Amino acid sequence: MFEYKVVPAPVKGIKTKGVKAPEARFALGVEAAINALAADGWEYLRSDVLPSEERVGLTGSETHWRTLLVFRRALVTPPASDTAQARVEPMLTAAQADVAETASDAAQTPATKIEFEEGLEETRPA
Repeated sequence: MFEYKVVPAPVKGIKTKGVKAPEARFALGVEAAINALAADGWEYLRSDVLPSEERVGLTGSETHWRTLLVFRRALVTPPASDTAQARVEPMLTAAQADVAETASDAAQTPATKIEFEEGLEETRPA
């Protein structure tokens, strides 16, 4: 399972020494936004451009296209021992323990060969 986070992409570039072109400044701004969320454990998935209907004046509206950055990270699931009930083993009484011990001793003795009497075998038509 994952949880997702959607943030608006930066609209302006970042001014930095040595970065002159507007495209490079904008790319630096997007890179900084992605790295900031990656430091918090978010994985960058994609960017989407979606329409946003916004009011203009009292009665009007306009559609603006917004660029969004989509991130995801795995949900932290609690260990299985916390969520599932622990298996409870039944306790044996002394009499039950003796019976279980004799049964295990019998299981360890070599099996005797079972002989069938003639005429009791299962027959199948050919």
